[in-house]
Amino acid sequence: MKRPIALLAGLALLATACGGTTRSDVAAQQSAAPAASSAPAAADPNAPIKPGLKIAFLPKQVNNPYFTIADRDGVAATKEFGGEGKEVGPSEASASSQVSYINTLIQQKQDAIVISANDPNAVVPALKQAMAAGIKVVSYDSDTAKDGRHVFVNQASAEDLGRTQVQLLAEQIGHQGRIAVLSATPNATNQNTWIEFMKDELTKPEYEDMELVKVAYGNDDDQKSFTETQGLLRSYPDLAGIISPTTVGIAAAARYLSDSDFKGKVKLTGLGTPNQLRAFVKDGTIEGFELWNPGDLGYLAGWAAAALASGQITGAEGERFKAGKLGEYTVGAGGEVLLGKPTVFDAKNIDDFDF
Repeated sequence: MKRPIALLAGLALLATACGGTTRSDVAAQQSAAPAASSAPAAADPNAPIKPGLKIAFLPKQVNNPYFTIADRDGVAATKEFGGEGKEVGPSEASASSQVSYINTLIQQKQDAIVISANDPNAVVPALKQAMAAGIKVVSYDSDTAKDGRHVFVNQASAEDLGRTQVQLLAEQIGHQGRIAVLSATPNATNQNTWIEFMKDELTKPEYEDMELVKVAYGNDDDQKSFTETQGLLRSYPDLAGIISPTTVGIAAAARYLSDSDFKGKVKLTGLGTPNQLRAFVKDGTIEGFELWNPGDLGYLAGWAAAALASGQITGAEGERFKAGKLGEYTVGAGGEVLLGKPTVFDAKNIDDFDF
């Protein structure tokens, strides 16, 4: 990247979660799972990073451009502190798809698991088993239930992220018209939280001439997201804009719009990467979109995992740790570590970034 990108301070994305696990299934699994290990030892911020740490990154799905970047830099972080990192995970994002990988990582005696949860609850029983076995758990991008991890590395506050996407689209459509959201999966923790703040933002007086008519789900699958975009515009031919808070969804929607009569008429924004959307910005399909640096998110998560595994932090509020080139971070309430502020990418600045 030619210059550092500001990062967002809230929840996040972007690939997704769905599946057939029921609430009763989850409750039964949780009650059967062993409790996480007892109260941790006090943190020692001066403890050295343990040599040879084994850290596994478990994204919502592999081969997703967003997670490829995040996990690549997370693995790079492990090399910086003398550890061993790897990425494993499902090819499809579903609620239960990550559980078998967690079980395998427990058997492999990893020192830490860094996970972006497809479902906040379905992975918790397996993660509790991991913690009981002494494995540290860091969630990133999309959180688990709090009893399923020690620390959550978050891009931005969910509120800021949800509201800013509405604000960005509102500017593009002149605060008038019908809009839709093209999300990932119905169960994606981050997506749903952002969408609730989007809806709340739209209740403000300045949006009285804007109407959210539909939340569609592309399941973070390219073809389904493409088809859902097509369906939205067939159902609402007067649609003024679409927000897609997922890298897969926004790219698929842009591809559809760029080769349709709706190009330039229907505004599209959301979350994506510069390399992924550069052509669509330059041809006028997209005016502007936003994101944090996913590489820095993975990098920070890797260092947080090392700090946990080395005893520098336990996940308690107020603890501090160093994250290599990113500097020092503080653990906030609920074990949350915020990466930073967002950047809007448009025709003026998109060529300044390479990721």
